[in-house]
Amino acid sequence: MAGKSILITGCSSGIGLDAARAMRARGWQVFASCRKAEDCDRLKAEGLASPHLDVDDPASIRQALAEVLAATGGRLDALFNNAAFGLPGALEDVSREALEAIFSTNLFGLHDLTREVIPVMRRQGSGRIVNCSSGLGLVGIKWRGPYVGTKFALEGMTDVLRLEMRGTGIEVSLIEPGPITTEFRVNSARQFERWIDWEASARKDEYVGLRARIYNTTARSPGELPASAVTRKLIHAVESRRPSPRYYVTLPTWFAGLTRRVLTTRAIDWLSRRV
Repeated sequence: MAGKSILITGCSSGIGLDAARAMRARGWQVFASCRKAEDCDRLKAEGLASPHLDVDDPASIRQALAEVLAATGGRLDALFNNAAFGLPGALEDVSREALEAIFSTNLFGLHDLTREVIPVMRRQGSGRIVNCSSGLGLVGIKWRGPYVGTKFALEGMTDVLRLEMRGTGIEVSLIEPGPITTEFRVNSARQFERWIDWEASARKDEYVGLRARIYNTTARSPGELPASAVTRKLIHAVESRRPSPRYYVTLPTWFAGLTRRVLTTRAIDWLSRRV
């Protein structure tokens, strides 16, 4: 893979950071972007190229991509859209502003970056676009409505993009991780504190249990895997001759995919209420 280039978003920790380190070890020219300048500086200190890229800021997207293309001579072989966050809470307690914030990062910013990258890949006649979805892009569960909404939308848009890119040399794939050991829960707690007025909610009593789960940073979910499990799927998506449209990572994601295919909506609802 020497000479191949990849831009990865959301590399401050977790999935993005593991992917950046692993792809560099495989000989890729890696651009491990982060939203915060201090995170970029930390990655640069360990030898990674780390452009500052805030997916909520179109100007930042254009500037970061310009830096990448200047370093590669105008090529970009792969894009891994990984940046995202969660917002726990009951939908009746989620404001429009909160929804706009999570959709801006998880979907609209991803779309903006992808639109900037596609002309580059069209000119070179090849490229790989990999979008990081979730098991919650397949089946929704209580208290995760905003995140589920972004990932359901991402699933549909990625499927359409894959169809539209047919014949261009640009391959489009989804990775659906499920529970992965990352800082995702910590980051979700910050969003909960910012947006959810749980004490004023009609569900105040129910939030006691939810808050206990949100703030338990040492808890592990059934079937949870390390971030390297996602990286293994990314490697196949960007290096194989024929990448898969979808990559399930954890057993919970495989189970979610199976339930969507074989169970009725009422049966799925019954199972989801027990999560």
